[in-house]
Amino acid sequence: QSAVPEMQQSDEDLQAEVYRSPLVARYASPEMAANFGDRKKFTTWRRLWLWLAESQQQLGLAITDRQLAEMRASLDLLDLRLAAEEERKRKHDVMAHVHAFAAQCPAAAAVIHLGATSAYVGDNTDLICLRDALDILLPRLAAAIAALSRFAGQHRSLACLGFTHLQPAQLTTMGKRACLWLADLLADLRNLSRCRADLRFRGVKGTTGTQASFLQLFDGDHDRVERLDKLVTAKAGFPATYIVTGQTYSRKVDSEVLLQLAGFGATAHKIATDLRLLASWKEIEEPFERDQIGSSAMPYKRNPMRLERVCGLARHVMALAQDALNTHSVQWMERTLDDSSNRRLSIPEAFLAADIVASTLGSVFDGLVVYPMVIQRHLKEELPFMATENILAAMVKAGGNRQECHEVIRQLSQQAAAQVKERGLDNDLIERIQASDYFAPIRDRLPELLDPATFVGRAPRQVDRFLAEEVAPALAPFTAALEKLTAVEQRV
Repeated sequence: QSAVPEMQQSDEDLQAEVYRSPLVARYASPEMAANFGDRKKFTTWRRLWLWLAESQQQLGLAITDRQLAEMRASLDLLDLRLAAEEERKRKHDVMAHVHAFAAQCPAAAAVIHLGATSAYVGDNTDLICLRDALDILLPRLAAAIAALSRFAGQHRSLACLGFTHLQPAQLTTMGKRACLWLADLLADLRNLSRCRADLRFRGVKGTTGTQASFLQLFDGDHDRVERLDKLVTAKAGFPATYIVTGQTYSRKVDSEVLLQLAGFGATAHKIATDLRLLASWKEIEEPFERDQIGSSAMPYKRNPMRLERVCGLARHVMALAQDALNTHSVQWMERTLDDSSNRRLSIPEAFLAADIVASTLGSVFDGLVVYPMVIQRHLKEELPFMATENILAAMVKAGGNRQECHEVIRQLSQQAAAQVKERGLDNDLIERIQASDYFAPIRDRLPELLDPATFVGRAPRQVDRFLAEEVAPALAPFTAALEKLTAVEQRV
């Protein structure tokens, strides 16, 4: 017999025994995790059964106040152990919960799920969860946009190298580049908001969507069946129901939502990649906490951990859109059941991953660290070549011959490039131009011609106009939600 005393296992120890999705265990917010949790799902099923019974009573079916009161009293008293036992016996999750609910309110047992099919609770709950998930995600996305817009305004005039083909091109400003990111995020905000506005309720439709079982309950009264559908839809907080469905609402709805989440994932991946490149050039860093460790082997490293997480999870969001498309494409006739197992994974995971991507981006944007001296050094390395067009124009204005001037600059540029590429020295093109008697007519103007502010065009004004005309109006509907998020963060 072991002499080592047995240790009581904590909840954390027990959880460590089995696989848990990192999306819940490691990343996603408690709000989004709870939105797709079993408690929310099964208590929503019970509310749907109550709303159905309440509406049926209102429209004349023989359902008593006692039965409704019994159902209301048991809404949140889940007995998940009993439900699991019932499911093992009946091999049907909805009927297992019908029996578990009925065991807690026996007087109401006869009217629970009256006239309904499993999709009544399953699909309507999914739509409620989709709606609520978007209501959680959209303010987080708006908060990230707000943080990035502050960054853009702060750095509206900070000149930096622009890049095409990832090669130095004409200058831009850090604020203008941030506005490129903002434009994509605003498109995602619009698209996801449209998905939220377009969502309807499946409502009360029956086995193949014909409402035949409810028409029979109401003795062929079409008007009362219509009113039943609208009553339950209103109780669920939806403004409208899908007029036609099969057994389920069209899986086109899921694919549209997940495609827009994937679009946001693509935007986030692009932004995070840009920032990772800038971090590798030491122009920008994500927030780095005092006790944070960048590498177990290299103590000096400050890896872009948050941005790398964004890229990794964004790829998962993008990949899950394919699940929704495939599921929609194989829903034969009024429905098949191969959608259920896939949707249990793809829909929650898409939202859980998008949720942490949005909140992580927000925290990064809110604490980005810019290093202007490094940016200036990089400008100094490339600006001489970019300034040759200004120097050429100034020489022509001073009476020089354009073709002759072009040739002189070309030769000096090649000499300077050789210094950089072959000898690893600094770009000395400007020193060569200053030393050349040919450029004596404009020598005093060289500092003016090399001022980075003269190379950024209208970028600062474009930033101002974009923030005022596009970003501010897009964020206006989220003012209250952003204030609430800020208050919660301050408490934490």
